[in-house]
Amino acid sequence: MSTEKVDGFRLDRIGQLLSTAYPELGLTPGLDALVLRPFAPGVLLHSDGRHHRAGAQAGAGSARGALHAVRALASAPRPGALPRPRPAAARPVPPPRVRPGAPLGTAVDQARLGAALTRIAATPAERLLRRPESPAGEALAARGLPARTIDGFLRPLLAALLCDPDLSTSSRCADLALRSFAAGRLCLPEGGAEVLPELLARTLPAGTLHTGVRVTSVSTTSVTTAEHGEFRCRAVLVATDARTAAELLPGLRMPDFHPVTVVHHTTDEPPSTGASLLLDADRGGPVAHTAVVSGIDPSRAPAGRALISSTVLGTPPDGVDTAVRMHLSRLYGVPTARWETLAVHHTAEAVPAMRPPHDLRRPVRLLAGLYVCGDHRDTSTVQGALHSAHRAASAIVADLGAAGSLHRADPAPSAAQAA
Repeated sequence: MSTEKVDGFRLDRIGQLLSTAYPELGLTPGLDALVLRPFAPGVLLHSDGRHHRAGAQAGAGSARGALHAVRALASAPRPGALPRPRPAAARPVPPPRVRPGAPLGTAVDQARLGAALTRIAATPAERLLRRPESPAGEALAARGLPARTIDGFLRPLLAALLCDPDLSTSSRCADLALRSFAAGRLCLPEGGAEVLPELLARTLPAGTLHTGVRVTSVSTTSVTTAEHGEFRCRAVLVATDARTAAELLPGLRMPDFHPVTVVHHTTDEPPSTGASLLLDADRGGPVAHTAVVSGIDPSRAPAGRALISSTVLGTPPDGVDTAVRMHLSRLYGVPTARWETLAVHHTAEAVPAMRPPHDLRRPVRLLAGLYVCGDHRDTSTVQGALHSAHRAASAIVADLGAAGSLHRADPAPSAAQAA
């Protein structure tokens, strides 16, 4: 979760989507100061040259919200919907053309989809985890929804939520992602993705956090570093990406990964999609989803400029920026040749794959004194990473016999914190 700063812009390297329904965002110490910027309710689908509103209207901060049947929206604001932030330097423009029906099918099809989302929003996570498991793409066909609704809405939505264009992810993990979508609102952290780890770091006692220290090996009682010698400690928690964890802990499972490329553009004439997340239902180009991010979080762009961030899943094509520009011109319905490219971030090992059978609760306690956490121990989301950390913290407290609440930042030896 890193953010690059370029000429007043804040550019996320991966920019995974968050949901207001993620429980750990409200349980983790320090994140009470996190400001979440919601997208407009649901998503905006591009199909056959037109935009179609699809999704759920949920109350901000509500775990279940007031979920309504999915339907194409008129251009007028819906009752009870949150106001859309106006993009920087936006000029009065007509709203996108919205056509009822496609790509969601008939009114009956839309009502069936709305009922399905309502049910999954109210279903306990434990019950979803007991469902039969298969690749998500195969499981969709067994949900009793029309092929048009699946291909035009659920497939592009799940690809965006899971960073998995082939939908090879476990159907149980896909159900959890749909549950978060239906029960909350998709959102971004104000100020960029890096704000979340910065808030976590601020909860630590002063002087106990050390950066720029490269660890070469770990044990239950020590951490060896490349240039700072050995640190003695009572326990070690390896909280890293999956590859680093596997290098430090031989024998740890090494997952496959979904690569992600994020292309950031700027213009002084932003598209008129407001705070919507725009998906391509036709899958007619490399962009899986895109948004005028400055319309959602104005702090990410300087005054008078708009920031458009677009995500390419899988292996990017040659000349990715040119291909993305051409696709964005069709998606937004505006010329993009004069848009300025700010950055192209490619991360080959962005998101651990969750193919079935997937263990959503991989052990975080390897043995007494040695622990591991990260998105590779849970679900490959911010929620999963935080939940695995919560599990690891509980195991450490239990093993060390520490008194008090996990939510109290007690002083600890600097060696343990450096680890």
